[in-house]
Amino acid sequence: MSHASPYDEVEILGMIGTADASEIRPGNAAVVDPDYTARFAKAHEDGGFDRVLIGYGSGWAEGTQVAAYAAAHTERLGLLVAHRPGVVHPTLAARTFTTLDQFSKGRVALNIVTGSTDAEQRREGDYLPHDERYDRTDEYLQILRTAWDSRGPHDFEGRYYRFEGATPQVFPYQDRHLELFFGGSSPAAYVVGARRADTYMLWGEPLKETGEQIATVAARAAEAGRAQRPRISVSFRPILGATDEAAWERAHGILDTINGVVGAQFKQKVGQMHPQGRAPENAGSQRLLAVAEKGELHDRCLWTPTTKAVGGGGNSTALVGSPETVAAAILDYVEIGVDTVLIRGYDPLQDAIDYGRDLLPLVRQELAHRAATRRTETAAV
Repeated sequence: MSHASPYDEVEILGMIGTADASEIRPGNAAVVDPDYTARFAKAHEDGGFDRVLIGYGSGWAEGTQVAAYAAAHTERLGLLVAHRPGVVHPTLAARTFTTLDQFSKGRVALNIVTGSTDAEQRREGDYLPHDERYDRTDEYLQILRTAWDSRGPHDFEGRYYRFEGATPQVFPYQDRHLELFFGGSSPAAYVVGARRADTYMLWGEPLKETGEQIATVAARAAEAGRAQRPRISVSFRPILGATDEAAWERAHGILDTINGVVGAQFKQKVGQMHPQGRAPENAGSQRLLAVAEKGELHDRCLWTPTTKAVGGGGNSTALVGSPETVAAAILDYVEIGVDTVLIRGYDPLQDAIDYGRDLLPLVRQELAHRAATRRTETAAV
């Protein structure tokens, strides 16, 4: 008799479709580059990634369109589409994503990004303050879940949304559970994400701090009456080399690039998000910068100078080393309760290829070994 093991359920995610100035983009670096996007998506599928995150920015290419294009050029790759509540009405969002899920035959999930700064929100006409945005997100996700999981007609009257007789006709592919991923590190975010999310997404902090965040999410989930906490995702920017020494040489080269012209462009972008030289408004970036202040190297190979170089912007901590070292570091996070790992590189396409060839097989091999060991131990009890 076989027994389930948490190691069997670990997912590896990549990322496509962003316009991140900290990355080294080949080709024409256009905001919309169909050939590059198709190659990028296929590289993730061929490399064995479970899903790819398609990011969100007020001036970026629209995520569901990118996802539809990626779906048309792949066969099994999951599509995690970032979505900002408040930009469109939730009844429209609900059928937008179920339609995409039907056409992609069940490959869609949502990453809910409530918003990191007032300046970014106002670019799309959203003037709600931080905590109210999370209150609205809570209401928004309640509407999505009802639209996906039950037949209409539905009426709703809340603080932010009101409608009568909503009657969805397009549901998730084969009536499956359409998953909600959720990010945020503020007290308001923990409350909403722990209540509504299937997977709670964190940026790559040291093991101790990550464990503390997992405990916070678990506590908020229990307070919300959930029997189990959401799954946990952690994001990193691995920098690989054939040896640890080669990886560190490459890492310092990447840092030099970020601190040069590329870094200047990114810092200008960050400055537009956080005007007048203020520190980042969002708690996630504040936490990353606090970790960076404690030291450059944490745990096995978590490196923070890249975070400082971009002012705490986004997923920016690196795991540096040979494939064996980085695989071991990823597995350290699995051991403390992480269920999903999102990795992307500074040379996105080539790094995705390298991860698929050199890193993912090591991670999956060890996960399979630990799963088999756990099942044997459980059966012996």
